[in-house]
Amino acid sequence: MRRLIRVHGPCTLVPKMKRSPFDSLVSAVAHQQLNGTAADTILRRFRALFPGKRFPAPERLAEVTDDALRGCGFSWAKIAAIRDIAAKTLDGTIPTSRVIRAMPDEEIIARLTTVRGVGRWTVEMLLIFKLGRPDVLPADDFGVRNGFRIAHGLDEMPKPRELLAHGERWRPYATTAAWYLWRAADAGKSARPPKGVNS
Repeated sequence: MRRLIRVHGPCTLVPKMKRSPFDSLVSAVAHQQLNGTAADTILRRFRALFPGKRFPAPERLAEVTDDALRGCGFSWAKIAAIRDIAAKTLDGTIPTSRVIRAMPDEEIIARLTTVRGVGRWTVEMLLIFKLGRPDVLPADDFGVRNGFRIAHGLDEMPKPRELLAHGERWRPYATTAAWYLWRAADAGKSARPPKGVNS
């Protein structure tokens, strides 16, 4: 980790505190299994369905058809997830920004993973990029695992449990460690892929 800090400089992660939980979860769902450029394109098309708003309120989702959402690039599974995120926001299952800020990480994870299409990784992205929680290590994240592989010169990807065990030494700053592992993965994109992973 010292070497990564030396190579990549100070951590520049700045959470987007003004994002609502609805905004954050929809954005995280868009990024599932996609690279950032593709996900950002889909989100730009999604926002264009609601002129005049930076991001639509959950109740406005009823104004658009599934076909319109499909036209943005969302899969049918992600469309179902986004609609459930909207419904669970409106019924209070997904807390408001004010409420969620006061909740502990594991309570947020337990509550939000009851929403369709929202798993632990999706909630961890919210914890990192909206709430700015300092001690989150998304061990299932491909970029984090690949960054660890590259940084340690491994031939194969570490298993999530191996990464979590190693990551105990980074607590209570696991989020910063994850940021550096993402930088290692970005820098190593031209390196050979790990065994069992297609380039």
